[in-house]
Amino acid sequence: MTSSDAPLTEARHGDSLRWTPQLWAILIVLGGALCLDALDVSMVGVALPSIRSSLGLSTSSLQWIVSGYVLGYGGLLLLGGRAADLLGRRRVFLVALAVFALVSLFGGLVSSPGLLIAARFVKGVAAAFTAPASMSLLTTTFPEGPMRNRAFSIYTVFGASGFSLGLVLSGLLTEISWRWTLLVPAPVALVVLAAAIWLIPRGERAERNGRRFDLPGALTVTAAMLLLVYTVVSAQQAGWGSARTVGSFAGVAVLLGVFVGIERRSRDPLVPFGIFSSRALRRANVGSVILFGTYVSFQFLVTQYLQTLSGWSALSTALAFLPAGLIVVALSTRMAALLGRFGPAPLVALAFTCLVIAYAVFLRAGVRPDYPAVMLPAILLIGLAFGLGFSSLSVAATAGVPNAEQGLAASLFQTSFQVGGAVVLAIVTAVVDASGTGALRSAPAVLAAYRPALILITGVAAVGALVAMSGLRRQPDQAADLALEEALGKAGGRPAGAATVREFARDDTAA
Repeated sequence: MTSSDAPLTEARHGDSLRWTPQLWAILIVLGGALCLDALDVSMVGVALPSIRSSLGLSTSSLQWIVSGYVLGYGGLLLLGGRAADLLGRRRVFLVALAVFALVSLFGGLVSSPGLLIAARFVKGVAAAFTAPASMSLLTTTFPEGPMRNRAFSIYTVFGASGFSLGLVLSGLLTEISWRWTLLVPAPVALVVLAAAIWLIPRGERAERNGRRFDLPGALTVTAAMLLLVYTVVSAQQAGWGSARTVGSFAGVAVLLGVFVGIERRSRDPLVPFGIFSSRALRRANVGSVILFGTYVSFQFLVTQYLQTLSGWSALSTALAFLPAGLIVVALSTRMAALLGRFGPAPLVALAFTCLVIAYAVFLRAGVRPDYPAVMLPAILLIGLAFGLGFSSLSVAATAGVPNAEQGLAASLFQTSFQVGGAVVLAIVTAVVDASGTGALRSAPAVLAAYRPALILITGVAAVGALVAMSGLRRQPDQAADLALEEALGKAGGRPAGAATVREFARDDTAA
């Protein structure tokens, strides 16, 4: 064992609630990476109308500014998670952060829509290696139970703070130039990179053990996701029943079939399908698809609604979304206690209930935004949903997974998050385009064209609520077991919560 490993090992085997300065330093760096990702997403979202006007983009082209990033992100997350496991989490984290910073600078300087979308895609690829490395560093540093729950709650605070800060900055910077919203993440990434080089210990050993990368599997699944989103986005122009659209969907099915075949025959598969035997993990990944997918689509529509239809400024739009971020920041500080008391399943169910109500409330919006009666309640409920949902889904997605597979579990969760954002947004954009908003001139007609997309978002969130509620059946026994584990820990038995979540995952799998 290296000297740099000692503080971490001491924290694991001593008091599970005693945190060394090194643990705090690592958590701050990892939280900084999540803050960077949230900062980038929130800043670009508010700047989209200005980018559209400056570059002359259509609605379907504009969504590629978002989808290009999340597709690069989601398409290579599985490979990124495996790279973190095999090459070393610290090494992958540092290299990917450096690439992220460089591409952020490039994206803020280009003027061609094609180059901007390409820069966003490459930036997403860099994030695809940063995110699972960051999350698996967290899960391998903090053991399951109260310690990891507390770490995830603090980790979520960083994400919520980055999102809230990004909203304010984007509103201010877009008033000057939308380019600044793309340039600001570059220096932030460099600061996080410098801190990571200094603070994250070098003692970690890569867990390769003769295993190899599954490049054919990574390329096949990435191609399938890219083709899927492109097909959905372009179907309105080509026609849903056209030979091109039908052929493209068939191509997606073939690519996914090839991917499954590759994984079943590979000695070192990108995705060992046995990991999906846990119902808790499956629910967590479905939940992440719906949580992020519906929110990204909602933000996309509401930003257009406020700035294009109602004439709000970029700053006013950013401030309209700000309460959601503040709710997440405030709630995240309590998530460790809530997870310890109730477990993740009830919190996820409550989160999706709030999400459905929020979107349903916004369906009452008129041509003139009624912020106090309609928008503010919806935004607050969305903040409550994210505050409860993100940490809970993160805990459920990684519980019971061996350290050697934590990168894979983290990347599966992040893949679901990002692919959900890309696919749901593509479908929502197609619904908007099908309503012919480009040919409409009156504000009521444009709002009426947006309404089917808002109904779709609400329906998808309702599906997420049903999936989340299906996980409540075994929860009373699990909550009792958790209380017993904590009591044993306080009484001097094994550390509280050390194996509770893992046992829950095994029970859920057996069920």
